[in-house]
Amino acid sequence: MNDDVYRVQVVLEDVWLDLADLCHLAGVTELWVRQRMEDGLLTSDSRATMDVLRFDAGDLRRVIRMVSLERDFEAVPELASLVIDLELELATLRAKLRRPGDQAT
Repeated sequence: MNDDVYRVQVVLEDVWLDLADLCHLAGVTELWVRQRMEDGLLTSDSRATMDVLRFDAGDLRRVIRMVSLERDFEAVPELASLVIDLELELATLRAKLRRPGDQAT
């Protein structure tokens, strides 16, 4: 019998998380996630239903960042979501500026 250990690397961008996995990885409760979804601050895969929620790596990053903002700065969920949206927009604009040949308008 072969006792070799094989390392398998999973690209999280290609993996869907269910609600339980998202909660476990982000350290939040299902109630926390569902409340933010009801408020429109967090979404899941558009083909999913409320019974079978699917989340991707971007959703996981968003939840972790929201938790951090809410905890560290005592931000209300709406403010935490707005900050994340602005951070993403800023990162997009910075990436456009770094691309050669692109002109900032």
